[in-house]
Amino acid sequence: MSNNKHGNLSIDSDNLFPIIKKWLYSDHDIFYRELISNGCDAITKLKKLDMMGEYSLPADYKPQIQVLLNPEEKTLKFIDNGLGMTADEVEEYINKVAFSGATDFIEKYKDKSSDDQIIGHFGLGFYSAFMVADEVTIDTLSFTEGATPVHWSCDGGTEFDMTDGTKDTVGTEITLYMNEDCLEFVNEYKAREVISKYCSFMPTEIYVKNVTAADEYEIIKKEDKLDTDTVIEEIHEDAKTEEKTNDKGEKEIVEVSPATDKLKIKKRPVPINDIHPLWAKTPKDCTDEEYIDFYRKVFNDYKEPLFWIHLNMDYPFNLKGILYFPKINTEYESIEGTIKLYNNQVFIADNIKEVIPEFLMLLKGVIDCPDLPLNVSRSALQNDGFVKKISDYITKKVADKLSGLCKTDKENYEKYWDDISPFIKYGCLKDTKFCDKMNDYILFKDIYEKYQTLPELLKPVEKADDEKTENNAESENADNANSNNAQQEDKRTTIYYVTDLNQQGQYINLFKEQEMNAVILNSTIDTSFITQLEQRNSDYKFMRIDADLTDTLKNDDADLADETTALSELFKKVLNKDKLTIKVESLKNDELASILTLSEQGRRMQDMFKIYAANGMGGMDPNMFAADETLTLNANNELVKYLFENKDADDISMYVEQIYDLARITNAPLSVDDMSKFIKRSNDIMLKNMHK
Repeated sequence: MSNNKHGNLSIDSDNLFPIIKKWLYSDHDIFYRELISNGCDAITKLKKLDMMGEYSLPADYKPQIQVLLNPEEKTLKFIDNGLGMTADEVEEYINKVAFSGATDFIEKYKDKSSDDQIIGHFGLGFYSAFMVADEVTIDTLSFTEGATPVHWSCDGGTEFDMTDGTKDTVGTEITLYMNEDCLEFVNEYKAREVISKYCSFMPTEIYVKNVTAADEYEIIKKEDKLDTDTVIEEIHEDAKTEEKTNDKGEKEIVEVSPATDKLKIKKRPVPINDIHPLWAKTPKDCTDEEYIDFYRKVFNDYKEPLFWIHLNMDYPFNLKGILYFPKINTEYESIEGTIKLYNNQVFIADNIKEVIPEFLMLLKGVIDCPDLPLNVSRSALQNDGFVKKISDYITKKVADKLSGLCKTDKENYEKYWDDISPFIKYGCLKDTKFCDKMNDYILFKDIYEKYQTLPELLKPVEKADDEKTENNAESENADNANSNNAQQEDKRTTIYYVTDLNQQGQYINLFKEQEMNAVILNSTIDTSFITQLEQRNSDYKFMRIDADLTDTLKNDDADLADETTALSELFKKVLNKDKLTIKVESLKNDELASILTLSEQGRRMQDMFKIYAANGMGGMDPNMFAADETLTLNANNELVKYLFENKDADDISMYVEQIYDLARITNAPLSVDDMSKFIKRSNDIMLKNMHK
């Protein structure tokens, strides 16, 4: 029976091909993925039929897809040895454009932008060829017994021709006669680049060949010859000898390499893809070397990753993958990771935000989920509830890995911490569940170069706070009688922190003298991070080391009422700062004249507004939210005693300003104008003392 036929594609519309070409304007190269994927599917189905006993594959069957480029004829061929098609199947799957509701589908999408609509998931993949080709032909032979080969052709309109073909092997050959604007895709380098992008891990071997290029040759040992090798020349190499001196001191001729027979053959084709990607293997069967090699190959990053997580889940959905933690030693804003998403080993896209939580995009890795509910574009997702479960699972596995490392291998976890802390902190800010899981496994480096978790930090501090609370309970209750909020605040354990080891060096020395501790939080993200922790944990608070003077740094209470009154009046008069609070305390370190502290919440607010201003957000001046300052004068210091005893001296203003600026310098750099005044005043004081 003849298969000759001429007809119209049954799509009830003349608008399909213009729409197809519009859909993929920015993704013309996607046709490679679609046509190769179709070939893989055809081969998978044929192998399944063989397993079911409905078809017997030849003993020498080697599943493969060939991509043949012919720049001279401007053609591309995609050849698979899958199950092929009968004339009826071509009629059903090609001529009728195999998807339901074609008219409604076209009406729904014809005015949409190209971002949403890459062809692929509903039987439209074949038609992506018309984005780059003026004409497409199909030659196919079905696996079914007695099948007649079919030849099909279409020039991109809605008309096709179908006749008996000449193909004599089971499978399908698709030929694209390329459009003049798309000849770059017939370039072998470009073809390999695109196929590597989309098809590096497809489950069938893919071979790419430029049929117009000269054959390449290689030399192999005769015993390594394969039946498929084309021998060009046989080469015999005689044994090589050298004259050497033996143990007896005698000269003798020794064979250093035996005679060999070699063959010059046409270079063996090498598949462009890896059909057994590492993520598809069982984790226990993978070595560290394999994980590192895979990382280098996929991400072209020759720095070793810190560690990795191998995802392997079969229920309630199928998901496999590997997430790598690269070295992260810069601020989180500048980190760029890549999570490659696959569907049955077919590349879909990088960093699809519905599947990959935002903070995980700082990592590098691959995720393969055959159950992903893809839309027609294979680039967007449907069924938000299902996708959310996948995202939550990935987040949980990451948290489990990190907490497990902290519990069982804390020494290495500490080594990784400086590199991965921006990622973890960013994750805590973006995902509250992740924050709660990681709460007890966040490390803090302290001023003694030791890493501690929050529970470890709080144990000794809580003990000291309990003693302090017990000793001062009556006074605290009296002070807070009219303020429930203040009472609650005082009960929270304080964790002191440092943002600049050099700038806050004086405060650090004070803490170390009293065997107190503080943690180092010197990243841009830390202000937001500790605020998040405080909001989710009501039993502690963070306070910068220069935010207040802890009682541990002070001597027992002394009567300093006269000094406080006199020096407060003097400093406010000279400095003309009504909002500056002046205190006089008896500090344990007599060498310290004064110390400036800034309210924690006020300084945090100012820091946040500085970040907003730096990022072009908000038009307010950060200085409008300057933190409240408290200048504490040390009653035991000789210079402060001099000021109290000589408060009416003519040059007293110079010393007041100098003490204030010295206190400011230990807190933050002076402005240009203030620094100029400070230097001139320092010179004046030295000259004054020289002339005495």
